[in-house]
Order: sequence, then structure tokens, then C-alpha cells
Amino acid sequence: MATVSSTGTAMSSDSAQKSELSREDQTLLLFAGLMEGGKKDDETVSDLDRLTKVLNDDVEAVKKGETSICSLIDSDCADTLLGYLDMRQPDIVRGHATLTTSSYLKAAGDDGAQKLSEFFYDRVRRGTYDDYIVAFCVAAAVFPIVPELTAELFLSEGFLSSLGPLMRRKWKSRKVETACLDMLNVACMNAACREAVQKYCIEWLEEIVDQDPDDVVKDMFAANPDGDLGEGSISMRRHSRQVQNLAAVILAKLKATIPPQLPTKVEELSKSGSGRVELATTSIETLSRMFAGLLASNPDQGGSNAVEGLAYASLQPTVKEELAKDDELLKNLVSTLKSAQPRSPITYGTLSIFSNMTRYKPPQSEEQKRLGQLKAYANAAGNTANQKPDPLDDDSHVSARCQKVFAAGVLPVLVSHSKNGSVASLSLIIGIIHAMSTTQKLRGQLAQQGAVRLLIDAWNALASAEGANSRADTAQARRTAAHALARILISVNPSLVFGGTRPTPISAAIRPLASLLKQDDESSNNLLPTFESLMALTNLASTDDDTRSGILRVTQTDVEELILSNNDRVTRAAIELVCNLVQGPEGISMYADGSPAARTRLNIMVALADAEDEGTRNAAGGALASLLAFENVVYAVLARERGIQIILGLCSASESEDLRHRGAVCIYSMIMCDGETGKKAKAAVKAANGVSILTESAKASRRAEVVEVTVCALKELLDDEQQLLEG
Repeated sequence: MATVSSTGTAMSSDSAQKSELSREDQTLLLFAGLMEGGKKDDETVSDLDRLTKVLNDDVEAVKKGETSICSLIDSDCADTLLGYLDMRQPDIVRGHATLTTSSYLKAAGDDGAQKLSEFFYDRVRRGTYDDYIVAFCVAAAVFPIVPELTAELFLSEGFLSSLGPLMRRKWKSRKVETACLDMLNVACMNAACREAVQKYCIEWLEEIVDQDPDDVVKDMFAANPDGDLGEGSISMRRHSRQVQNLAAVILAKLKATIPPQLPTKVEELSKSGSGRVELATTSIETLSRMFAGLLASNPDQGGSNAVEGLAYASLQPTVKEELAKDDELLKNLVSTLKSAQPRSPITYGTLSIFSNMTRYKPPQSEEQKRLGQLKAYANAAGNTANQKPDPLDDDSHVSARCQKVFAAGVLPVLVSHSKNGSVASLSLIIGIIHAMSTTQKLRGQLAQQGAVRLLIDAWNALASAEGANSRADTAQARRTAAHALARILISVNPSLVFGGTRPTPISAAIRPLASLLKQDDESSNNLLPTFESLMALTNLASTDDDTRSGILRVTQTDVEELILSNNDRVTRAAIELVCNLVQGPEGISMYADGSPAARTRLNIMVALADAEDEGTRNAAGGALASLLAFENVVYAVLARERGIQIILGLCSASESEDLRHRGAVCIYSMIMCDGETGKKAKAAVKAANGVSILTESAKASRRAEVVEVTVCALKELLDDEQQLLEG
């Protein structure tokens, strides 16, 4: 290795000569340069990037049957590479070294895993501050890369139990403590590691968080009244604020994700009179207030810890309520999100806080509720508190929190972040807006501040991401975006939403809404998105013929299936959509072109006008009132068995004013039809006792428009009889 180190610099500046070297020679030269040290950061980063490429190429070369270069990478080389993960290295170097380490572990396989294990155990065994720092930093950096291997190192016998004495030493090393807590913080992503941290580290983590730095100084002077404090500065005898913040974040993760354990052993000792008192613990609410204060007082330096801690603490209902009541904190969080870089941990953490605060409990079918109750009884083991959901997470509390988050001005910031965010961040943004759209009075304001355009763009953006990743969570995010869009478009005037100086075309909303009409196994139990999508499409269909045509092209088959749904509300909403669609030429053609398909559709519509559900009859009657202005439709209704009787049934005096109005319009349109069809219609109405039914309807009605059209229909029928008598 030493023989080639002197040529490393020359080789890095001569790209032509470097390209002629074999992969083995490039590897040796790059490691020689990294071992040399004393370089500028950009030179080190360049060497690391080239080594990353060589390692990535090696994976492909091995697939083709070539020999791996990893056999050249001995323990010294691995130690050199892992040493660049030290927290004392510049951030840019550590970042690129992490990518290189990931490529090495992938290329080297079991040999790389073994060298990583040897490095970690050797450094921990040495036990100096420098060795601890590097070992902890390496563990923290590689945990997301090889979580199973790192968890095995982390959970090795005696390791976690040795951290307590290290952190409780009289002389504090801030770098050792910071590196140790960084490692614990990352390790908490693993369930087994979290439980181990809870078992071995919880006491001294509580001590760190609970320590008052001023009390340390007082205790020192109390022990040495003469002022002789011995060797070392005061700062070396107490934990730094940064260390306290990190410990608080870890505690928040533990308390938010691990259910509290019953203090069985402590209780036994207490009963036996041993005098042992249970250690005081820091509540999750206290931790959240600590994070809130940190965010307010020092957002630049402590913002990352505060956001991460609150992201976990806000999983608890009591913390959600506290956050929602703190207007200043909500504004600080919005400001933090506004200034955060896209795709950064602070962005994702802040979005997680708002997501936790606004998340509703998922809807459950009756069967799911029963299964949940049975499971609660089985798991309760006599603890009745586990059987009851927290009342702070009911719909009224969540709605109030949504309104507080919206009032803090979060939506414009969400719109900004949605343009450059990751799929994960975009999914959180969609979830937040979906939750806020549940509150009806917020929908107009959501539309005004850009939520409609955001949701349409997000739905389209996630379509390509779903195709690339085929992930169920991405598909669910698209469905959530479409559902939020539907809720907003139910409650606003489409001409206002899709107008303005930079309008979004109404057609852009059709496909997202139509996607909710298709049922799958996971969504079949929850028809609310389908119902609300139909309502939103009905609202859009009230605008113009182009929009109606666009809706028909995309949704016709699905809407016809939903008309026959077992759910009355879905059937009603589907017919109401059809009622608006048949106001345009293409919708009329579907029912009035005289084809067998058109007659089938009409037969279904007439049958639904006789349904038990009043809303379904009302919607079907409205559609027929529009369609019966066309001769083919009148002819088809006359040809249907009981067609006239069903239409007259809408006019019954016992029905509502709306139904009587629709029925009267239908009868009037039929008898006013030209030619033989109109004569047949009049005869059929009279034969079905239509004159008497219409007369009773007119007497029972109190609305002028109902009486007017009913009287007009009666006049036509009675005038026709008079003409026959006179003839």
C-alpha cells in the first residue's frame, strides 16, 4: 500500500492515465490516497466518490464472472474507510463516506460484515474516548444500511449494560456522550433494540434529562466550601444541553412506542418493607414541553432535536391536545417547516407532527368493530383501561385540532413543499389535507389556498411513483388525495375553484375522482370515498357540456355498476350524477337513442323510481323528468310493464313535494309528446287513474311550481276528454 501512495495525487489529476488502470490498481490507489490524509475536503470527497463507483462496478463485474476487488480490501483499508464516519469529520465527508461504506458492504458481502464486526468490537474493547466515539459513530451510520447486522452488534452481551457507567463518569466527554446517544437514537428504529434500550438505559437517560446544570455547580461548591474544585472545569462534570436534548429524544421514542410496564418488582420490594423507592420518570408531556421550549428558544441549533422529539411525542393524544392549544408553538412549527430544506429530516419530522395531530381513527365496518372488541377483551387481562379508546382521539377533538393547525397558516407551506418533496413527505401532506377536508367549513378556504391544485398534481405525481415502485402505500396515498379532492369539490362552486388568472381545467379533476369509483378488496368495506366522489362529480357535471362529456367518457361503466349497488346512499348518489349528465347531448343519447342498451338503462331507472329509499326515488324521478322530453324515452316507458303506474306513484298525495313535482313534470312531458306516442301516453295515464291521482296531488301540494305543472297536466288530459265528447 505504501508503494503506491506517492502516486495517488498524480493519478487523481491525470484522468487519461487513471482510466487505463485495472480495477485492482484503481482500488489500491484510492485507498492509498484515503490513508494518506491531510487532504482538502473536496479531494477526500472526490476519492470517496470514485471508490464508490469502483465498488458499484465491481458488483456488476462479479455477476459477469470476474474476480471481486474486495479481496484486496484488508482490515486496514476497512478501518480507514470506516474512520471517515467519525463525527469529528466534516459533514460533507461523512455523507460521502456513508455512501461509500454502503457500496462496500454490498460488494463485500459476508467479508465486509465480518470486518465491520471486528472494527466495532475492537474499538469498544480498547475503551478509550477516541475509540468509543468512532465505534458509536460507525454503528449509527451503518444502522440504516445493514440494520440486522448492526442490531446484532448493538445487542451483543454486555454492550448496552456498559454504557451506563460510561455515561455516569465524573469527567464528561461531550463527544463520547453525543456519539453514544446518536447511536441509541438511530438504534431505536429497531423494535428489539428499543426494548433493550428500555431495559438497560432508561434509568441513566432519565438522569441526564432530569439533571439541572446549575445544580451540579451548587453540589460541587457544597462539597468544597473552600472553592477548591479539583482538576477539570465545571463543564466537564455535567452533561451538555445538546446531550440532554438527545437523551430526551430517545426517551420520547421509548415512551411513545413501548407501552408502560407494571412495576411488579418495585411493588414487591415496597410491600416487603425494603425501603426502596421507585425511580421518578419523566412523562411524555414533560418531554414535549421541553421540546416546545427548545424550538422556541433555539430553533437553529436545537430545532432538529425538538422536531424529532415532538414527532414521536405527538403520537400520544394528551400531547396532541397540548400542542394544539399552544398557538405560538404551532406558528413556530409552521415557520420551521417553511425554512426547512426539501427532503430533509426536519421537513419530514415537522410534517409528521402535523400528521399525528390531525389524523382521524380509520373507519371500521361492523365486523371489524366486533373483532376489535374481542381482541381487546382477550388482551386486556383484567385491565379495563385497555378496552376503551382515548376520548382525546375522537372525531370532535381531531376536528378541533385540524382547525387549529389550519389557522396557524400551514396550507401555503404545504403547497410549497409538495412541489419538491419526496414521496414520503408528499404522502404526509396529502394525509394532513385529507384530515382537514373532513371539517366542512374548512373546505372553501382549502380550495382558496391551493389545495385543489396540490391534490391533483400530487395524484398525478404519485401515479409515476406507483408505477416505478408498485408500493401499496403509494397507491393508498393516491386514493387519499382523490378522496380529499372529492370532499373539497362537494362543498365549493366549481367555477370559482377552476377560474382565476392561472386556472386548472375542470377536466384535470375527473380522473382522480373517477379512480374512487373502482372498488378493490381493501376499500370494499368503506364506501364513503366512492359516495363522496359521486357527489363531487355531480357538482362538476352541473357546469357545462364539455365537462359532462368528459365525465361520461371516464366513468360511464363504473357509474352504471354503482347504480345497482347494495348501498342506498351510493345508488342515490350515482343516479343524481346521471341526473346531471343527461342535461348534455351525450348523456341524453345514452337513454334516448332507441338502442337495446338505452332501453335497459331506462328500465333500471324506472325501477329505481319505485325504490323504497325516498332519496333514490327522488334522484331517479329527476333524471326521468329530463329524459321524458324525448319521444324514444316516452315510448320505452309506455312499453314497460307498470311504467305509467310507477311514474304516477311519484305524484301520490302521500309523497313529498319534491317527488310530486318530479312526477308531475314526467307526466306532463309524456302527454305533451307529439304524434301517436303522445296519444298513447294520454290514454295510458287516464287508464291508470291518472286524472284522480293528479287532482289529489294538486290539492295536497303547497308549492306553487308543483301546483302549476300538475294543473297544466290535468288541463291537457281534461281538454282532450272534452274534445272527444264534443267530437
